[in-house]
Amino acid sequence: MATPEFIRTIRATAGHQLLLLPGVSAIVFDDEGRVLLGRRADTGKWSIIGGIPEPGEQPADVAVREVYEETGVECVVERVVLVQALPPVTYPNGDTCQFMDTTFRCRATGGEARVNDDESLDVGWFALDALPPLQEFALFRIKQAQSDGPTWFETMSGR
Repeated sequence: MATPEFIRTIRATAGHQLLLLPGVSAIVFDDEGRVLLGRRADTGKWSIIGGIPEPGEQPADVAVREVYEETGVECVVERVVLVQALPPVTYPNGDTCQFMDTTFRCRATGGEARVNDDESLDVGWFALDALPPLQEFALFRIKQAQSDGPTWFETMSGR
C-alpha cells in the first residue's frame, strides 16, 4: 500500500516510532458469492482489499475508494464486519505501525476486476472453496463477512 502524504509528513518528525493508524478492509462479494482479492505488489501475496483513510475521509467511503482504485470494481458497503487492532508491524525501512482496522462487507455493483494501480500484481474473483493461500486475518474477515453469525467478541473470546 502506498504511504499517504500525511503519514510521510508525520514520519518526518516522528521518525520510526510506533504510530497507531486507521485502516480499512473490504470484503467484496459478487452476485455468484465469490470474493474479490488482490495480489499485493509489496509482498506478492493474495489478500483482501484495503487501505488508509485520508484525513476527514469516512471509513465506508475509504472501502469503496480503495476497491475501485486497486481493482476497477465498483461496490457498495453493506455492513461493518468487525473493528480490530492488528498486531504492530515493522516495515523494511524501520517504520513501525499498528493499524486499527475497520472491515466492511461490500457488494460489487459494476466494473471489471483488473489491476488498476501499482499496488497490485493481479486481482480476481475467487469461490470460497477455492481461495488462494491467505493470511489468517484475511480468512477470518472473509468468514465473518459471510454470515450474520456471532460477533467478533463472541468468536474470539469463546462466549
